[in-house]
Amino acid sequence: MDKTIRRYYKQKQKQKELERELAELRDQIVGYCSEQGVNELEIGGHKVKIVIQERKEYDDNKLYEALPDPEIWRLLSRPDSSKITSLIKLNVISEENIKDTYALKTVKLLQVEKK
Repeated sequence: MDKTIRRYYKQKQKQKELERELAELRDQIVGYCSEQGVNELEIGGHKVKIVIQERKEYDDNKLYEALPDPEIWRLLSRPDSSKITSLIKLNVISEENIKDTYALKTVKLLQVEKK
């Protein structure tokens, strides 16, 4: 078991290192595309695409004030965008009631494919 634990630890360290390197590479690619003013690029046999999304980041206190019903708050337990969207679609809460409880965050997703 000691050997398994050591191996697990080493693999986790490698994973952290890979994730750090991927983040750096991603930032370089996204930066390059921004400098070029493009969201799609074909280079060296690869196709690069930047997908821009907006995500809502909810403020706990504002959301709690907008949804004073404890039963609804228990359904959420914490701000979760997919749960909140579901409650809006089910007409349990209205978009109007929570319009001031979140900020929109623009997120750039990177997609790289081989041609």
